[in-house]
Amino acid sequence: MNFKDKIKALFHRSQLSEETFEELEDLLIEGDIGASIAFEVVDTLKNLCRKEGISTPEDARGKLKEILRPFIKIADFDFDDKRLNIVLILGVNGVGKTTSCAKLARWAENNGIEQPIIFAACDTFRAAAIEQLKIHGQRLGARVIAQQHGSDPGAVLWDAIDAARKNNARLVIADTAGRMHTRADLLRELEKLDRVVSQKAGDVSYQRLLVLDATTGQNAMRQAEIFNGSVKIDGVIMAKYDSASKGGMIIAVSKQFGLPTVFLGTGEKYGDLEPFDIDRYLDDFVGD
Repeated sequence: MNFKDKIKALFHRSQLSEETFEELEDLLIEGDIGASIAFEVVDTLKNLCRKEGISTPEDARGKLKEILRPFIKIADFDFDDKRLNIVLILGVNGVGKTTSCAKLARWAENNGIEQPIIFAACDTFRAAAIEQLKIHGQRLGARVIAQQHGSDPGAVLWDAIDAARKNNARLVIADTAGRMHTRADLLRELEKLDRVVSQKAGDVSYQRLLVLDATTGQNAMRQAEIFNGSVKIDGVIMAKYDSASKGGMIIAVSKQFGLPTVFLGTGEKYGDLEPFDIDRYLDDFVGD
């Protein structure tokens, strides 16, 4: 029985008991919400049920959603139609950064951003990443600004911004490196990219999105801590959400680091990027 089936079974019991709360605590931890948050949530729920005389699991489920809602930071993601938009896509290798770049480009096009859309191939340490981004660019009709393997990522980003201004483009999406095994170098590189935009790009709309793999559980917390400590993150793309049987990481990342999830990656196609909806998420996480 997977996580969602267990939650569903728990809240379909006839009576609310101490055992119900204990099992809920265990389930929330299993669901990647984190132990401290699980303890806090269940203690609050238990006290609320006693205070309001709630005795059925179904009524308790409604209260659980009310308790969880304030833990989840909300932020609408949109583009500025009057300025150049620059989006830095961050994350470790393997989480789906490059694919997320492509999905975001398609979402942008579907939401009023006209071509040319420009990709900046700033992951210059992996030749495969550059080639993959070029393939996405060809399929999407986007222009890819790239240099040879091992080039300065900051120079690539600057070239992309320059190309955007010359071609009256409204959007630059930068794919970045994610070499966690060389943390110090990685963080210096990200900070340099951040400075390129913040200090040299002028009047632009600038957003930094962190891609996390929804299937990696608490490992994503460490990634969020490291990246947010180096470059202030504006929002999270929770990739591979369709593959995750849990989803509590969205609550954990939001409560601990104040990071809103702005998109969910729900499949492998370009159109499989959904803006985060808190009501749908809560229904999915604890059942409706």
